[in-house]
Amino acid sequence: QVQLVESGGGLVQPGGSLRLSCVASGSIFRIYAMDWYRQAPGQQRELVATIDSGGSANYAESVKGRFTISRDNANNTVYLQMNSLKPEDTAVYFCHAGGLARTLRRFDSWGQGTQLTVSS
Repeated sequence: QVQLVESGGGLVQPGGSLRLSCVASGSIFRIYAMDWYRQAPGQQRELVATIDSGGSANYAESVKGRFTISRDNANNTVYLQMNSLKPEDTAVYFCHAGGLARTLRRFDSWGQGTQLTVSS
């Protein structure tokens, strides 16, 4: 079983910055993609950014140029650096990872979510 734990959410003023972290632990053999999703009240969960094990990243159009995803493979950690934050970035942010457990079975795990509120 693989667990993901996010941290770093909070209240930020518009234009501010924040960094989210997510650590994966448990029976991990290999992690493929690591992603950040977000879900605002009354809306569907949407993909914000994704990064593969080689470091190639993709972003939602709404965050391009403002958010940067990165990962530390040695420590099974993924980060989301968020700059120039806007009120519309307010949401619960979820970490997601897929890969192989030590049993060589695939896993597909989600974190519990961390709240980001952008408001003056």
